[in-house]
Amino acid sequence: MVKKVVLAYSGGLDTSVCIPLLKENYGFDKVITVTVDVGQPPEEIETATKKAKLISDKHYTIDAKDEFVSDYIFPMIKANAMYEGYVIGTSMARPLIAKKCVEVAKKEKADAFGHGCTGKGNDQLRFEAVFRQTDLPVVAPMREMNLTREWEIEYAKKHKIPVAATKAKPWSVDENIWSRSIEGGKLEDPAFIPPEDIYEWTQDPLKAPEKPEIVSIGFSKGVPVSLNGKKMGGVALIQALHKIAGKHGVGRTDMMEDRVLGLKARENYEHPAATVLLTAHKDLEKFCLTRAELKFKEGVDSAWAELGYMGLVDEPLFHDLNAFIDLTQERVNGTVKVKLYKGSCMVVARESKTALYSEELVSFDGKSLDQKDAEGYCKFHGFQARLYNKLAKK
Repeated sequence: MVKKVVLAYSGGLDTSVCIPLLKENYGFDKVITVTVDVGQPPEEIETATKKAKLISDKHYTIDAKDEFVSDYIFPMIKANAMYEGYVIGTSMARPLIAKKCVEVAKKEKADAFGHGCTGKGNDQLRFEAVFRQTDLPVVAPMREMNLTREWEIEYAKKHKIPVAATKAKPWSVDENIWSRSIEGGKLEDPAFIPPEDIYEWTQDPLKAPEKPEIVSIGFSKGVPVSLNGKKMGGVALIQALHKIAGKHGVGRTDMMEDRVLGLKARENYEHPAATVLLTAHKDLEKFCLTRAELKFKEGVDSAWAELGYMGLVDEPLFHDLNAFIDLTQERVNGTVKVKLYKGSCMVVARESKTALYSEELVSFDGKSLDQKDAEGYCKFHGFQARLYNKLAKK
């Protein structure tokens, strides 16, 4: 019987090395590779496809950009998704890639799933949270054989597998339409200052234009629908905003991150469009939602982001949180203007027909409210504290 394994394939060092390893060390007869386009550079998808067709037995390239934006990124925006202060991106792409691999495995009647994740990172958890919902086993050569990147580079050379990683520049880069992560090599030293050439989406803020730029983002039910007054689909809007914000050096993160396994890791990210959209969306929520909703939603957003970071998008709580978030977003409509300058992103104006705001009532010049009515409120405000202090002095 022919043993088939479906491998989530990026075209990078780890997954490329997996192909011969799955045959040599695991006894699979057929390795079926699956590359899922969630917004990687077109040339990267093309390279991965060509390479997979050369070294695997069968290959699928699946375009899932629109699905990623509508079903994963838009919910991220509505949830103001940040984990420990940075934009999550890679984590949310993994479950979608895994689900596409499951579809292929069913079609091909495969015997197992494979991935190129190490035993130290988060991606193994995100892939396997989906894979293990099936009855098929999961094999992970990097983890099970305890491999190092240096060993992989040498192994790839011996098997004549072309890879971009070298000992001089061993960065591990993962890119999708929402974010770009760079890790590995010297970047693993928290004291090492990253060279400018690790960045591709963002200009060095010091070299950014001297003149600030204001961009206008239109939202409907919490979802961005226009850029500078022009209606745009999600993919096109994010791609256009990457260029605009990236030019101004907006959207870099260099941080110490707590992985799910408990390890602390130094991570570098680029996310220009995400920075602008999340900043604008959160400001618009403050304009349209009540104080009680905003306070409660902070906890919901944090729980949502943590589940998303872990790749637990099929957790029942995740769906429960989405139900609450979606209901709040019915009123998050309007336009937000953001100023971009030398790496900074600052909201400078907003307008909305569903805002809980009255200029007449709040204005110092307005007379719709009688200011004397506030006196009764003031008499009771802080009442218990005053009583306590009186008793404490006795």
